[in-house]
Amino acid sequence: MRLQLCTWPEVAAYLKKSTGIIMPIGSTEQHGPTGFIGTDALCPELIADGIAKKIDVLVAPTISIGMAQHHLGFPGSVTLRPSTLIAVVCDVVKSLTCHGFDRFFFINGHGGNIPTLNAAFSEIYAETSFRDGGGNRAGVRCMLKNWWILPSVLEIDAKEFGDAEGRHATPGEVSLTYFGYPKDAKRVARKKLTPKRAPDGPIYDADDYRRRFPDGRIASDPTLASGKIGRRLHKAAVDELTDAYQAFLKEK
Repeated sequence: MRLQLCTWPEVAAYLKKSTGIIMPIGSTEQHGPTGFIGTDALCPELIADGIAKKIDVLVAPTISIGMAQHHLGFPGSVTLRPSTLIAVVCDVVKSLTCHGFDRFFFINGHGGNIPTLNAAFSEIYAETSFRDGGGNRAGVRCMLKNWWILPSVLEIDAKEFGDAEGRHATPGEVSLTYFGYPKDAKRVARKKLTPKRAPDGPIYDADDYRRRFPDGRIASDPTLASGKIGRRLHKAAVDELTDAYQAFLKEK
């Protein structure tokens, strides 16, 4: 169940059964001519909601803006500085620990968030380690899972898209959002892009990114995306991450 749709007494009752919570996190950035700007936030949100339909777990509000400065050359992209994102993650976790949550299972949809999230976790652990009068405080744990590199997801991507999966605005992530938002998918989907498969290369600042990759894609062909494939990707990610979350709760 989504935390936003709960009352505070419901959250209090949940905490008597479990102290775990799923934390979707992503980004608000361009995903080429056929992908939603919210793709990286929508994907983990869809997966988290799928897990909540299988097991009794609360899902926190999605942290939908991430570290995406290199996409600012494209209208609609929004970013936080790494230091800002670290502060946001730390404050959200600290807020929830005040009520008794101590297992934070982050489902991430954006590769650019990974270093910053790991730094945020280090800050969280450092704060508990330096806690006045108590030394180390056992309990608070954060786990990071990047949904697009789960083994079950990679297997489907390799079979359906091969090298055309690419690195950004990929048919895999676009397929998942097309599954979740089919009406909007009809509006943005295209049969052809030029070139069919985008070029590959490094990523630097926003101006350089726009020059190298003028339509926003990197090495991908998202015209291969479909809601049917997205449904399979969703099920694979939900099943794998449900098992991972339940194992995480059992860790000591």
